Amino acid sequence: KELHILTRDGKLNLDSRRKLKQVHHLFQFIEKLLKELPASEQGPTLADHGAGKSYLGFIIYDLFFKATPDKFGQGTIYGIETRSELVASSQALAQRLGFERMQFLNLSVAESAQSDALPAQIDVVTALHACDTATDDAIAFGLQKKAKFMVLVPCCQAELARALNQNKALNLQRTPLAELWRHPLHTREIGSQLTNVLRCLYLESKGYTVTVTELVGWEHSMKNELILARYTGRPKAGAADHLQALLAEFGLTESLASRYP
Repeated sequence: KELHILTRDGKLNLDSRRKLKQVHHLFQFIEKLLKELPASEQGPTLADHGAGKSYLGFIIYDLFFKATPDKFGQGTIYGIETRSELVASSQALAQRLGFERMQFLNLSVAESAQSDALPAQIDVVTALHACDTATDDAIAFGLQKKAKFMVLVPCCQAELARALNQNKALNLQRTPLAELWRHPLHTREIGSQLTNVLRCLYLESKGYTVTVTELVGWEHSMKNELILARYTGRPKAGAADHLQALLAEFGLTESLASRYP
C-alpha cells in the first residue's frame, strides 16, 4: 500500500498487477543469487540503478534483507536515481517503515561509480528498465565494483539505432546486411537486439557467464529481456573477438569504440 501498488482497501488494478508481477518475478531471480553469496559480517550489498520509486528495492528488502538477517548478515541496498523528488520520497518511506539499511543517492549511474557514498565492492547490481545507455553504465559500474552478479532488464536502446542511422547509405553500398536496418522501424528493432547481444558478449569477455531469458509474458511488458550475469573470473574465449567483428560488420567500430574498449 505504501508503494501504491495496492489500493487503500488492498485491491489491485490492471496496471498495478502488471507492475507487481514484473517486480516480484524479478525478485525471485535475485533471491536465488543472494542466497548463493557467502555469509559475511556486513551482509550482502545490492545497488539498484535507475531505481525510480524503488519498487524493486523495497520488495527485495522486505522479502529478503529484513527477513533473513541472521543467516546472511545485515546487508544494505543502495537505490540510485537522478530525480531528487523520488530519492526524497524513498528516503522518507524507508524511514517510516524502519528499513534502516536502505540508502538512496541522487546520482546518475555513471556518477555513482565515482561516489564515496558507495562501498568499493558491490555484490549484486540491478537495473530494471534503466533507459538507453544507463544499462551500459550499470554494466560499467558492476565491472568496477567487481559485482558477483548483474541483473539487467534493458529499456529504450536508442544509442546504437542512432549510430546505424548515421552511416546507413554507406552501409547499404557496402553490405546487403544493411537491408536489415534500412527502414526506420527495422533500425529500431535491430538496434535494440544488437545492443543486447553486444552487452552479453562484453560481459562474457570480462569473465561472466550470461543467461538471457524473458522476465514475464509479452502481454505485461514489451521491454521484457532479462540478462543475468554471473562472475566466474574466466573470460569466454573469443567473446571479445566476436564483439569487435560485429561492430565492424555493422559499421559501428568508430561510434562505439569507447563503449567496448
